[in-house]
Amino acid sequence: MRRDLDRREWLWRRNCSLTPRQTVAAWAMLCVLSLAVAAVFLLHGVWQVLCFTGVELAAVTAAFLCYARHASDYEQVVLTSGCLVVERANAGKIAQTRFVPSRTRIGMPEHAGELITLESGGVTLEVGRYALAPQRTAFASELRMELLAGRF
Repeated sequence: MRRDLDRREWLWRRNCSLTPRQTVAAWAMLCVLSLAVAAVFLLHGVWQVLCFTGVELAAVTAAFLCYARHASDYEQVVLTSGCLVVERANAGKIAQTRFVPSRTRIGMPEHAGELITLESGGVTLEVGRYALAPQRTAFASELRMELLAGRF
């Protein structure tokens, strides 16, 4: 969370355990190990293992590409004077939704797994996908207090 005099900002990112460099290194190590095992079997005349290794490496590559595609996903909520902006990045695509702060209704999460609902002018949006349940509740309370204070 960032706070200026006339701006509040909340940012949540996907929790990724590997950096891009570590992801490439892990993928390369898996490929080398699988191909080494397949080569040993190929030297003994069992060529079928090489076919299964190709299928395995295709699946592993697809999984790592999916992981890499979503590694930089995030949600950002920015409250400024006259505007509440929600920016969401998913698989490299960025979508922005704008709300009028004075007309925005906040739906608090009732259960641990639920997201926060922002509603204004017929537009409904759920936020907090990458935040833990206590962070969602704290954010919803903070945002509600800021909107009720009317400074924005």
